[in-house]
Amino acid sequence: MSDDNFELYDLRIEVVAPEGGAVYCGAKPGDHFELRGEMLHLPPGQGFSIYSLGALLPLLAAKQRPTHPNDWMTTDAEVACPDPNCTTRFRIKRGAKRRFSHAATTAVKLP
Repeated sequence: MSDDNFELYDLRIEVVAPEGGAVYCGAKPGDHFELRGEMLHLPPGQGFSIYSLGALLPLLAAKQRPTHPNDWMTTDAEVACPDPNCTTRFRIKRGAKRRFSHAATTAVKLP
């Protein structure tokens, strides 16, 4: 196989919260991080709760991949904070597609 490339969406995960809503996860509306390939990028000086990240991680790899237009993974974009008393949500936005080489991301050879 001569072309071992594949594409993933870049993702931006942004905190949204209703005005006056209770926030217990330490987030502020507009806080965000980006996922480019397998690399998570935070703006300088900004943190992100490990518990919130734990709620998001199982979804991010799927959100990076192209999905059918009718798939809920395509249409649903907000995840609730894992603290049931916190009103924040995390909005996952797909960005540009980024191209990767299979050989550069794993030691497992293609058939």
